[in-house]
Amino acid sequence: MIALPCFLRSTVLAFCSVPASILPRKRSLLVNLFVGLLLTGGAWNRAHSQQVPQHLRHHVHREVSAGQAPLLGPMPSDQELNLSIVLPLRNTADLTSLLRRLYDPSNPDYRRFLTVAQFTEQFGPTVEDYQRVVAFAESNGFTVTDMPANRLIVPVRGTVDQINRAFNVSMNSYQHPTESRTFFSPDREPSLNLDVPIAHISGLNNFSIPQPMLRRVAESQPIANLSGSGPGGSYLGSDMRAAYYGGTTLDGGGQAVGVLEFDGYYSSDVDLTFTTAGQSYKVPVNNVLLDGVNGQPVTSGGEAEVVLDIVQAIGMAPGLSQVRVYMGRNDASILNSMAAENLAKELSCSWGWLPEDPSVADTFFQEFAAQGQSFFTSSGDDGAFDAAINPYFYPQEDMYVTAVGGTHLATSGPGGTWVDESAWNSYGGGSGGGVSPDGIPLPSWQTGLANSANGGSSSLRNVPDVAMEADADNFFCSMGQCWGGAAGTSFAAPRWAGFMALINQQAVEAGTAPLGGIGFINPAIYSIGSGGRFSNDFPRHHGGQQ
Repeated sequence: MIALPCFLRSTVLAFCSVPASILPRKRSLLVNLFVGLLLTGGAWNRAHSQQVPQHLRHHVHREVSAGQAPLLGPMPSDQELNLSIVLPLRNTADLTSLLRRLYDPSNPDYRRFLTVAQFTEQFGPTVEDYQRVVAFAESNGFTVTDMPANRLIVPVRGTVDQINRAFNVSMNSYQHPTESRTFFSPDREPSLNLDVPIAHISGLNNFSIPQPMLRRVAESQPIANLSGSGPGGSYLGSDMRAAYYGGTTLDGGGQAVGVLEFDGYYSSDVDLTFTTAGQSYKVPVNNVLLDGVNGQPVTSGGEAEVVLDIVQAIGMAPGLSQVRVYMGRNDASILNSMAAENLAKELSCSWGWLPEDPSVADTFFQEFAAQGQSFFTSSGDDGAFDAAINPYFYPQEDMYVTAVGGTHLATSGPGGTWVDESAWNSYGGGSGGGVSPDGIPLPSWQTGLANSANGGSSSLRNVPDVAMEADADNFFCSMGQCWGGAAGTSFAAPRWAGFMALINQQAVEAGTAPLGGIGFINPAIYSIGSGGRFSNDFPRHHGGQQ
């Protein structure tokens, strides 16, 4: 059992409470991987007469295949797209066994996390298979933009014409059936003449656009709390540090936080958030640009999300060695970069998306867990999972992430101590959660805790896992302007990443985390939830949830 610091007792262990009538919405988790004829000598030859095309799945949404999205015409043949060809893991049964051992305090392998090189050697594609995919891409005219150390993706850039020919599709533009925008998509599932199994080709459509979890109340509406240090009594990141930690010794020193972003930002807005509140910061903020993005914001809502993610992590852990901002267009490239670098042990995501195949990103979350990285993600801001309200249930439902719900926090005053905490359910929103809509099975660490009595499922993954302040009483800046009254579990996720930096710093200084951190925390926190320490570590207060 890990020794969690005493200040963890003031943090709410969230457990989903959803109506029993909400049933899981299933999408297939299977990928139809090619089992081809091996060529003589194992040499790759696209023109070989015995080569059988490899047919993939989960790249075309039903609205396209069923004709529900009006066809507008072919995409310009010279238009360029950035894609990620995702390769499957090897030895998956062994990986599952290893992950179980890594997080079992009674096992000799406990916390003996792998390096990127060790993970790749044991579970990544072979060098030969990876080089065959690279050769396939280059022979079809694609530019291979990177060759990550874990060999799980081949990032490429190519024209629509090259995509059509390489993957035997026609890339078209369509009118979105429910949104006032167009989107691109292949007209059919891709197939390719390649004798190496491929799990997915990320970036072939933009039917579903990732959504930030930030919410902002109307300016005429008062903020939910007046006890913060920010303008109008709004909460700052430093208020979270004072309430949840309350000390001065731990500041995240030696730790790095990575934030996943689908938009860019202006560094001036990070500066503005601190200076407007009369504060400063010293943590370096370093950008990792992927998929051809330039780091400039596309929408104000997306920009605000990036800024608040950076600011909240720093507010909780002002001594971080850096915040790494991973910006890209598709989830595979961003997640893989976080894993292949393995520089940040604490990772945060405040976006939700609708993946074609949830099992693809699970590959990267398993690598995080094997390497001792923790990934915190917003649970959502629309109450119980309901596709009719908000279908963006991913990645919070994944088995290897820590889903962060939202609470309403009461403190003793500006920069004051923790007084009370209750469920966030106001201002037209509320902490998201529920039973996995994609049928992801119940993790072993939730066994015995989730049942019909508490609104959970005893067979499927339940969300969220933990929580932190997320009510409409938070301060943020974007596009040169600042407001109080912002809400969302998007505030809670980076706060937990910063909080985790304090835990990891403490573990490193105590000599119990020689590789920089204690990794995926769900097995540990659920063992607390089912143990005798729960009532002391997670007290119940009025109106609150355990």
